[in-house]
Amino acid sequence: MTDMLKGFKDFLLRGNVVDLAVAVVIGAAFTAVVTSFTESFLEPLIGLIAGGGVDGGTVTVDGQVFTWGSFVNQVITFVLTAAVVYFVVVVPMKRIIERRKRGEEVGPAEPTQVELLVEIRDLLRAQRGQGPGHDPSGPGTTSLPGQL
Repeated sequence: MTDMLKGFKDFLLRGNVVDLAVAVVIGAAFTAVVTSFTESFLEPLIGLIAGGGVDGGTVTVDGQVFTWGSFVNQVITFVLTAAVVYFVVVVPMKRIIERRKRGEEVGPAEPTQVELLVEIRDLLRAQRGQGPGHDPSGPGTTSLPGQL
């Protein structure tokens, strides 16, 4: 049971899961702002253009009300949200990727061979149920036996 909880905790604390959660929250908040803008400013504007009043942006045919103004608001909300995502997220990411390909911007640092070997050693010890043992280098150190 504790292994399962530890695995779940590790899953939740991975960087990409946290980043995704933050993106969803910010996206929802931004969509609420755009929706408020369209309802507060664009919907009345569409109502005025369509004849104003309570029934602006609607058409009634045989007792059925078609709220085309509401549909136009949703389309505008979608277009504004998509434009901001494109210009604030997609375009800058494309530029960063292009710079990395050209070598102008350094990518994330890769671990050194020593760091990888130390991590492998520590994982093997953990699988065997051994602690750091009597090895003077101990877990998490950057020197291996035989190195100064």
